[in-house]
Amino acid sequence: MSNTYILLYAMLDRHISRLYNTVMELRELKYFLTIAREQSISKAADALYITQPSLSRQMQNLEREIGKQLFVRGSKKIMLTDAGVLLKKRAEEMLALYDKTRGELLTSKNGISGEIHIGCGESYALSTVAKAAKNLIDIAPNIRFRFFSADTDDVLERLDKGLIDFGVLVLPANLSRCEYLTLPDRDTWGVLMRKDSQLAQKQDVTPQDLYNLPVIRSKHTLSNSLIDDWLETDDRLNIVATYNLIYNASLLVKEGIGYAIGLDKIINTSGDSELTFRPLCPKIETSLAFAWKKGQIFSPAAQKFLDKLKEVIK
Repeated sequence: MSNTYILLYAMLDRHISRLYNTVMELRELKYFLTIAREQSISKAADALYITQPSLSRQMQNLEREIGKQLFVRGSKKIMLTDAGVLLKKRAEEMLALYDKTRGELLTSKNGISGEIHIGCGESYALSTVAKAAKNLIDIAPNIRFRFFSADTDDVLERLDKGLIDFGVLVLPANLSRCEYLTLPDRDTWGVLMRKDSQLAQKQDVTPQDLYNLPVIRSKHTLSNSLIDDWLETDDRLNIVATYNLIYNASLLVKEGIGYAIGLDKIINTSGDSELTFRPLCPKIETSLAFAWKKGQIFSPAAQKFLDKLKEVIK
């Protein structure tokens, strides 16, 4: 690890520590999140191995310090106020960033180690990323990968906040605040359906084929101009459900609820599967971007992984 890298991350670590000390302690955040999860002071105290009066006192201090009520204390369970919901989201992000930073600071001196955090959507084209990961693990077996599955907006938000090192995004996507590589593999859009459905007899699916049928669309395609342009109009679409992960959509399709617009090769449709996939007509293919935040300071592990990915792409 270079002296410059050590200095920068030591400064970041001190800055984060000062921030937590001036606003609230890490311990208080962890206690708060435990109460939010258990919805009970007594259950949270048992989980944290502290007394209930002590936990209640610390949460009262936290509310006083923030100047907002965080809990609505009912007879059976505790619920979060609007301020509590916001603090829960921010506390999870702060603790995740703190843990990620500490993990990078504790990187072993004996070779490259540490964690690499990658956010991604569902795509068969991730095989390129998987190949680069395998090549890196072969020479640095102490490296660990942490994959986070989400849609484009969530991945971009986590990139921007520094919660992940890299994001894999289906194009088109707003990458104005990122640097990126375009992965070589391309995804094919189509419709996932039951093998006994009326459209399964066709070789491909046109927009007119979906009019007046129950359609399941991903959150990403609702803002995807490629799919909107292909559909020509969605006035005649009967959208019965939306999804983030196509595995969940496949369960709806299997039950006969509708036809899911999505990417090929993610759901197994071979052999005894009840499902099949038909490409769109006219054909639509999209590429993937492997992105990182502009100005990102990489850990040695993350930098080495980026180098390996570039080698695989070449």
